[in-house]
Amino acid sequence: MQEISAKEAAELLSRNPESTLLLDVREPAELAAAAVADALHIPMGEIPARLHELNRDKTIVCMCHLGGRSAQVAAFLASQGFADVINLAGGIEAWADDVDPGVRR
Repeated sequence: MQEISAKEAAELLSRNPESTLLLDVREPAELAAAAVADALHIPMGEIPARLHELNRDKTIVCMCHLGGRSAQVAAFLASQGFADVINLAGGIEAWADDVDPGVRR
């Protein structure tokens, strides 16, 4: 499974917004505390039932709090035939540190 830094993910989203999706797999309470604009939010436990909401033609960057749950989701998506899935190393914490310090913790 591929893994990228928050800075690399932000650059990818900036360069290819139509072909890249940031997928936030955290729980609703976590999202209420801190969120990244334009990310699609589907909690980890709902991913299997909501696969139809994900475009298989896009690069999907999975994000959680620190990168553990999103790595599991990325592996699951890859096992379901999604060709271009990447884990965001360090999750929203890394995003807040390296991309957008305005994101609350």
